[in-house]
Amino acid sequence: MEFPDCYKPRLQTCTVKIGTDDNIVRVGGGAPVVIQSMTNTDTADIAGTTQQVMQLANAGSELVRITVNNAEAAAAVARIRESLDNNQCYVPLVGDFHFNGHKLLTDFPECAQALAKFRINPGNVGKGKKRDTQFATMVELACKYDKAVRIGVNWGSMDQSLLAELMDENARLPKPHDAHDVMMETVIRSALDSAKQAESIGLAKDKIILSCKMSVVQDLVTVYRSLVQRDNYALHLGLTEAGIGSKGIVASTAALSMLLHDGIGDTIRISLTPEPGAPREKEVIVAQEILQTMGLRSFVPLVTACPGCGRTTSTYFQKLASQVQNFLRVQMPDWKENFLGVEDMSVAVMGCVVNGPGESKHANIGISLPGTGERPVAPVYEDGEKTVTLKGDNIAEEFETVILAYVERTYTSR
Repeated sequence: MEFPDCYKPRLQTCTVKIGTDDNIVRVGGGAPVVIQSMTNTDTADIAGTTQQVMQLANAGSELVRITVNNAEAAAAVARIRESLDNNQCYVPLVGDFHFNGHKLLTDFPECAQALAKFRINPGNVGKGKKRDTQFATMVELACKYDKAVRIGVNWGSMDQSLLAELMDENARLPKPHDAHDVMMETVIRSALDSAKQAESIGLAKDKIILSCKMSVVQDLVTVYRSLVQRDNYALHLGLTEAGIGSKGIVASTAALSMLLHDGIGDTIRISLTPEPGAPREKEVIVAQEILQTMGLRSFVPLVTACPGCGRTTSTYFQKLASQVQNFLRVQMPDWKENFLGVEDMSVAVMGCVVNGPGESKHANIGISLPGTGERPVAPVYEDGEKTVTLKGDNIAEEFETVILAYVERTYTSR
C-alpha cells in the first residue's frame, strides 16, 4: 500500500535576501518560511520602539516591521537601528510606508539606509500621474540603497483607478463576472502590475516580495492560489485584520494552513488585535505554532496534553501541562545555544491511565498522572521506556529535573 505525502512540496519562488552582514534573512527559493511581526508603538518613541522590537525578536520574529508615517518617525529609524545594534539585536527592520513614503525616504536618507526592506502599498502611493512618479521614487531609492521591497496590496485600500477600469471591462462582457470576483482580480493585478513596473524601473526580481492581503479566509486562499499560477515572486502571507483573541487565531490558522499545505508562502505574519494588556509577542508564538504543528519548522518542544474528562476531576494535570510548556519556553534560549535539535523534542503530560501511558511512550519524554480514583503515582517514560515513578507533592519540580537531565544526555552539545 502506498501512502500519500503529508504535505505538498514547497512551490519554488525567487529568493530574496533581506538584512545586513550581521543578519541575512532568506525569503523564498525553498528557504524555511520566515516569521514576521510588527510593532504598535509610536516609532518616534525611540526607547519604546526599540524595546518592543527586541521583545518581538527575542520571541522569534525574524523580520520586524515598524510604521514610518511622518518626519518624526523617519528621523527616529536610524537611531532605533543603532540602539538595536548596541544591544546586539540585529533583526532586520521593515519600513511600513503609506501616502508619503516617497517624500520621507527622500528627505531622510539615513532612514532609507537603516531599513532592510520597504513596504509599499500600491493603493496608497498616490493618484493619477502622481502615483507613477511617487512609486518610481520609492523604487529608485530601494535600488540606490540596495533594499528589498514588499509590494503589499490590501483589499481595503486597493488602487481605485484599476478597480474602476476592471469593473468597466467586466461590464462590457457578454456575461459579466460577479463584482466580488473583479475585486479579487484587482488585488492580484495591482500586485503583479506594480511588480513589473518596479522591475522596469530597475529593481531586480530577487528584491521583490508580493502580498495580497484579504480579511476573509476563503478570499485569501483563492487570491494566493491564483497568484502563484501567474508568476514566481516570493510571497508574504497574512490574513489582514484577522481579529482579536481566538477568532483571529482560528481565522489566521485556517487560511495560512491551507496555503502552506499547498506549498504557497515564504513569509508569514499573524495580524492579531492584541487584547488589553496582552503581549505583542503573541502573534509570533501563534505563527511558530502554526509552522511547527504543520511540520514545516521547529522552534520549541510542544506539549501533548489531554483535554480532561470525568476521569480527571483534579486540575493538577492541567496546571502541570501549562507549567511544563512555560518551562520549555523559558529553557529554550539556553538550549538553542547549547543543544542541537532539542526544538524537535516531544513532551507529553497526560491525566489518567486510559491514554496516558500510550501517549507518554510515543513522546520523547512523557508523564502519566493518576486520574480520579487511580493509584497516586506518575510513571515517567523516556523514548518509550518507563524510567522512574514520581509521587508526592513535588512531581512538577521533579519532572522538570528529569527533562533537564534527558536534554543534557540526549542532544548533542553545539
